[in-house]
Amino acid sequence: MAPVTAAGEEMHALVERLYPLCRSITGDGVRATLEIVGEYLPLQVHEVPTGTQVLDWTVPQEWNIRDAYIADGAGNRVVDFAASSLHVLGYSVPVSATMPLAELRAHLYTLPEHPSWVPYRTSYYQPEWGFCLAQETLDALPDGDYEVRVDSTLADGHLTYAEHVVPGQVADEVIVSCHVCHPSLANDNLAGIAVATFLARSLAEQSPYYTYRFLFAPGTIGAITWLARNAERIDRVKHGLVLACAGDPGRLTYKRSRRGDAEIDRVLRHVLATSERPHHVTEFTPYGYDERQFCSPGFDLGVGSLSRTPYAGYPEYHTSADNPDFVSPAAMADTLAVCREAFAVLDRNRRYVNLSPYGEPQLGRRGLYDSLGGRSDAKQAQMAMLWVLSLSDGEHALLDVAERSGLPFDAVAAAADALRGAGLIKA
Repeated sequence: MAPVTAAGEEMHALVERLYPLCRSITGDGVRATLEIVGEYLPLQVHEVPTGTQVLDWTVPQEWNIRDAYIADGAGNRVVDFAASSLHVLGYSVPVSATMPLAELRAHLYTLPEHPSWVPYRTSYYQPEWGFCLAQETLDALPDGDYEVRVDSTLADGHLTYAEHVVPGQVADEVIVSCHVCHPSLANDNLAGIAVATFLARSLAEQSPYYTYRFLFAPGTIGAITWLARNAERIDRVKHGLVLACAGDPGRLTYKRSRRGDAEIDRVLRHVLATSERPHHVTEFTPYGYDERQFCSPGFDLGVGSLSRTPYAGYPEYHTSADNPDFVSPAAMADTLAVCREAFAVLDRNRRYVNLSPYGEPQLGRRGLYDSLGGRSDAKQAQMAMLWVLSLSDGEHALLDVAERSGLPFDAVAAAADALRGAGLIKA
């Protein structure tokens, strides 16, 4: 794993700052989150009205919450939204009532297998109310009447999402997506938000070949809304990556696109393998995060998903144990480093044509061999030139050269730069 860096510490600080906010698929919590991210990146924020048809879905009513609690007969709050946004069932409708514990139990959610943890539960598209609490808290409640209060509104409003674009040398785009709908869950997905934010800042300091579009949107409905509103320009999207669960201590996991052999799939497989990081590459399944929207058959975009331990693959998933202590600066720095390495390969993965294809061109008289004198990697650099010349037929990209030759991609790309400079190949 990458060492702790300044960026790692800053990403962790961003996670800690975002953690207390109550996010959902709509509402002021999403806006507050994007406002903070906007301090790091210029964002274009979009507001899509309730009732807007987006593909087969409809933008729902907006949900906001001010307070919620369960109080005992003495007025003591035994469950309090102010202590954690996880305590309320997401999208709970308003309620103000007094009821016995026996009746209240039908609206309570716990994790008996982890009695001190609070679960994360939602009811987005079916009107309901409820509370999430630790099993040990529930076990300690005596029978009797309890005051139940959810001060929320569910009304026509907007779905909010944001974009940040890093301009490239070409209009072809790489999509980087993360979801902003989860409340106090650090790995799923505040770490993804933080890594995406710092990846965008890193790319802005370069002159990337592709244009990189970062999407900060609520899960499922947000990606569907973006796709519906951008259908006419989807053909610009050449590659994509969904970031989630980016800060836990587990090994890196890359989930292939639906195509299975998209360029982003090959790039991530190559980068992870050659870096010798512990990792796992999995096949596409139509379940998970927003890669399933981008990869739906009508769009079939080359979009994969990068995480550390995948969703539901760790006990802390969707519980109060997924807190800032569960994610680390080192893990987020490592995820960020892999993204940067992958996009560096993607940006340079060109196809070339050999302009002197009849026999091997004389590299010495062009000064190409002389330029290697004294280099410790001279033999590798020489072989890289020969391999690039051999496979520069307009069909093979530099990643093909690296994989077939077994040489590092950086060496192959450097050889291509030298050969192009000498007028021996062209893109």
